[in-house]
Amino acid sequence: MFQDVISVFSESIAALAVACLGFGVLIYFTLHNWQKVAALSRNRSQLLSVGGGIVVLLLVLQLRPFHGAEGSAESDNDSLAATGSGSRPQAVSAESLAAAGLAVVATYHNDNARTGQNVSETTLTPGNVNAAHFGKLYSFPVDGSVYAQPLYMPQVAIPGNGIHNVVIVATQHDSVYAFDADSPTPTPLWQVSFLNPDAGITTLPATDVNASDILPEIGITSTPTIDIASNTLYVVAATKENGAFYHRLHALDMTSGAEKFGGPRIIQASYPGAAQDGNDGVLSFSSRFQLQRAALLLSKGKVFVAFASNADSGLYHGWVVAYDAVTMKQAGAWVSTPDGYQGGIWMSGCGISADADGNLYLSIANGPFDAYGESPGVNYSDSIVKLKSSSHDLTLADFFTPFSQAKMARDDLDLGSSGVVLLPDQPGPYPHLAIATGKNGHIYLLNRDSFGGYNAGVKGNPQLVQELSGRLRQQMGTVAYWNGRLYFGAGISPYNDSIKAFTIRNGMLSAAPASQSAAVYHLTRSTVSVSANGNDNGIVWAVHTDAYYDSRQGPAVLHAYDAKNLAHELYNSNQRLARDNPGTAAKFTVPTIANGKVFVGTANQLSVYGLLAAAGN
Repeated sequence: MFQDVISVFSESIAALAVACLGFGVLIYFTLHNWQKVAALSRNRSQLLSVGGGIVVLLLVLQLRPFHGAEGSAESDNDSLAATGSGSRPQAVSAESLAAAGLAVVATYHNDNARTGQNVSETTLTPGNVNAAHFGKLYSFPVDGSVYAQPLYMPQVAIPGNGIHNVVIVATQHDSVYAFDADSPTPTPLWQVSFLNPDAGITTLPATDVNASDILPEIGITSTPTIDIASNTLYVVAATKENGAFYHRLHALDMTSGAEKFGGPRIIQASYPGAAQDGNDGVLSFSSRFQLQRAALLLSKGKVFVAFASNADSGLYHGWVVAYDAVTMKQAGAWVSTPDGYQGGIWMSGCGISADADGNLYLSIANGPFDAYGESPGVNYSDSIVKLKSSSHDLTLADFFTPFSQAKMARDDLDLGSSGVVLLPDQPGPYPHLAIATGKNGHIYLLNRDSFGGYNAGVKGNPQLVQELSGRLRQQMGTVAYWNGRLYFGAGISPYNDSIKAFTIRNGMLSAAPASQSAAVYHLTRSTVSVSANGNDNGIVWAVHTDAYYDSRQGPAVLHAYDAKNLAHELYNSNQRLARDNPGTAAKFTVPTIANGKVFVGTANQLSVYGLLAAAGN
């Protein structure tokens, strides 16, 4: 931040120096050529011409430091911008932003590779995250359960209210809040509700869609995404409107919450297919049977929205629908099971991943698979797929399906319970790797350049770079990556389980965990986050939500572990529960770490943690 400020300030000083030099020359010329100047003053047209020239010169000097600051509206979450005191954002690179000490969490799990790492954390360290020095600073009340990961945007200029570091929270009650991340004031900087009960616009009652896993209402379930260059927040809200069901894509101004780009846009789509819910060979998107669970993706100027089902109810499909981020026009659709049904895209809340070329990666849940044999079909359940996005289309580029797909579908061990994480380039024969897990607890390491499809009649998956089984229990979360380590959340099983860290060297995973936490997790749907200062001071953060399943629904528990040795727990909120209670547990909670603070969403509030000295305690 300070480097950007100094840069702008130095440019302003340069402009001022040039202006002063110009005025000095003008005064010198006037004093030494007084008679000529007096003659010029008697010729009004010449005088106006000279005056106009001076004005133009001054305007050029005034505007020069801000030339090109607006940048392009077409950007993704790996192209960052910071807003200064001026009215226009100044585009900066991710590297310069990190060098300035400004962390941004603009999308689920921190980046479009879904690594879950913030390597710009300079305040929180394994040395100061402990119950004596670290704890809850304050909480912000909200009107519904927080399933979406909180997002963090620094240096947002709020009209009439100055510049703030902003945390964004979305709720199942169809509300979006923007809070000052550094102030205990419970009043939001702005709040938007997409409901109007007087006009018959409400959230979806869970009973209306036979949902048993999201109670009591369905509103905003997925994590939004932010286009930092244009200060735009994209969010999808589900509503029931006088008996009809809708999903809408909203583009909100980060400074005010106002709708942008002519939004919102009702999500509607069609796709060729012979499924029984189609009509004359065409499937039509039906909001009633679709749950927008997966986080949104912003990549290459497009917003990608993925859908699964409401508790496996009705004739649903896995849909991916793309929209232009500025015009809000639809830019393509893809369906996972166009000749069948099921195959939802939910990934326990993770979003579609994207590489630098704009290729998309996602995993698909239970359903039919027939893309093999002499006449391959087009149903891709229990698969990991790679999609290509063109200006008006989404097409399948590659896929991987385990040899045991039929058994996985039969036993509800779907591959779609985990997101797909794209690893940094690795040494070895396969530099471009992706990693995913599933309900069967297997770890799949894939070559992104060739997924290998499906090997019919073969026991095993030789098309994979590596597969580990028996190391994890049932996974409902997405792995995190930091500094050559991969962190898998605790699995769901009849027994307590641990968070586990595996190392990756020369493009291969360690055969066994390098470290693991104490086994305290049982039913938690666990996706962990990592904070670090580059390759140092790594901390793994997890939210324990077993209490969600208690009849009395108790509090969540925030945990912090030494990232180099998960057996070393640094802190948990139960150590000082009276002071540090996060609030009533919600499902699939993912913590956000930025600028010395940890943000935890719960069933009724957003709790903010940090060093207690920062709060004067």
